[in-house]
Amino acid sequence: MEHSSWLTGPLVYLAAAVLAVPLAKFLGLGSIIGYLAAGMLIGPWGMKFVTNPQDMLHFSEFGVVLMLFLVGLELEPRRLWALRKPIFGWGSVQLFGSAALMLLVAVIAGLDWRIALVAALGLGMSSTAIGLGVLNERNLMSTSSGQSVLSVALLQDVAAIPILALLPLLAAAQAHNDGSGWVGAAKAIGVIAVIVLGGRLLLRPALRWIARSDTPEIFTAASLLLVVATAALMQTVGLSMALGAFLAGVLLAESEYRRELETDIEPFKGLLLGLFFIAVGMSIDFAVVRAQPLVIAGVVLGFLLLKTFVLWGMGRAMVLPKPERPVFIILLAQGGEFGFVVFQTAAQAGVIDAQVSSLLVASVAISMLVTPLLLVAADRWLIPLLAGQTRSTMKEIDEPQNEAVIIAGFGRYGQVVGRMLYANGIQPTVLDHDADQIETMRKFGWRVFYGDATRLDLMRTAGAAKARVLVLAIDDVERSVEAAKMVRENFPNLTIVARARNVQHYFELYDLGVTLIERETLDSALMSARSVLEQLGWERHQARTLALRFRRHNVEQLAKTAPHRKDEAKLIAVAKQGRQQLEELFAQERDEAVKRQVRAGWSRDADDTLQARQPTT
Repeated sequence: MEHSSWLTGPLVYLAAAVLAVPLAKFLGLGSIIGYLAAGMLIGPWGMKFVTNPQDMLHFSEFGVVLMLFLVGLELEPRRLWALRKPIFGWGSVQLFGSAALMLLVAVIAGLDWRIALVAALGLGMSSTAIGLGVLNERNLMSTSSGQSVLSVALLQDVAAIPILALLPLLAAAQAHNDGSGWVGAAKAIGVIAVIVLGGRLLLRPALRWIARSDTPEIFTAASLLLVVATAALMQTVGLSMALGAFLAGVLLAESEYRRELETDIEPFKGLLLGLFFIAVGMSIDFAVVRAQPLVIAGVVLGFLLLKTFVLWGMGRAMVLPKPERPVFIILLAQGGEFGFVVFQTAAQAGVIDAQVSSLLVASVAISMLVTPLLLVAADRWLIPLLAGQTRSTMKEIDEPQNEAVIIAGFGRYGQVVGRMLYANGIQPTVLDHDADQIETMRKFGWRVFYGDATRLDLMRTAGAAKARVLVLAIDDVERSVEAAKMVRENFPNLTIVARARNVQHYFELYDLGVTLIERETLDSALMSARSVLEQLGWERHQARTLALRFRRHNVEQLAKTAPHRKDEAKLIAVAKQGRQQLEELFAQERDEAVKRQVRAGWSRDADDTLQARQPTT
């Protein structure tokens, strides 16, 4: 359409999203299907508010770039190095195994091998935007299936380089080798080296200098500039913009500005990803679909089944939990946004004609459209079925219990609590919903019942009405919060002692009125800090005292910030005040220690050693 005003475009996109996404969420279809439906509604095959979706598709692809930058911020370099085997191992199995299988089937069906190869490589890619978007929406990024999806997505971004380099070689007009491939590879390596070295040597000092200006909007602009500049560098040598942003994120994962960068980038990422999904919905060429519906249906169904076959084998070999496998398979079986680039580039190079390119693009877009629907179906039928396969062989708790303590969740955290209680003559009622875990624990003599702590009837049977304490040690954050809410509503006299996976989990439990909350990594980290101090010469009792003081201050500080966690300015002010108080407390402790040791007649060498420990300014 002709835009009479610059406001018309934003008005159309925002109105479509605001209407379609809440409706899709209300129907239980998820936000992505809402964005896709909005795109189809306003696109050239709907109400024709937008007639050229490609412009918006190119612009909104930056949402994927921002998402990969944020993913990189969550992965410290050593964690990324630890993932090298799944990235290049399982990632290669998925991409090239699926492509090889599709190539074989296409050649047997009589297609030209060049067309078959382009189609196989393009269809073998998966949507990073949908895959990581769903994982973030469901808080599955830290699960084994989430890490597997991330590994495959990273391999696909790396593989984008040789795949695009291969396309001109497949064209008859460019079949000769002119050496440009080596020049391109050298440029690519040089740009990656610039990003890595620049990130190590320049980024942190630059961000520190910008932060000193104490101008939040400039720091936000600097955050966006960082991502845009990195993406532009990668694009100049034909590399994936998303891969460049990911590298920049990894290099800043250990930076003190990590959280501020996340806070600044997150709103832009969400908005641009929404626009990306709208653009995908608009880009579906329904003329091609109407002209060859059976062919497109066959292509979509065929490549989904072939990729599912490969992914199913991978899920078994990787020993993914059965309930996690459907999400892993569905998120990687779909086509991806990079397929659009492959097919368009192949058409420009003359490897495939425009009609074949349109057919393949439509197939990828339709696969992306049906992915959220497949996830809804899996959530309602397949995942509960897989989760219940062991449940049917495990009898739920049905004998009323009368113990004073109930432990919900008997994994690594709950077992420590249980052993401590048993050692002191207290026998708790132990519940767990993992049948395999229960069987293992029973072999070691533990009395563990099968039951879901989020169910009111099972908690009544477990004795929640008479018990004094519930130890909430469930691994899954959502189920932990759900169980806490149910207990608070139905058993107000039952004291909850809860395990928090992270600070966000702590805040959610705190909002429900739970006050006895322990973060699972706090004490182990403090024990490590004590060991470090002792190795540096601190006395054991002094290191212990400092650790205990730090712990007390940390817990008090978290309780102070909890009421203000949605007020960013207040939250930052409270955090800065707490940090200053802690520094003053430790400085006072050091001064007192020096005075005590001087009064006790320490030698000058000892006094010099203590003075050397004072912080420098």
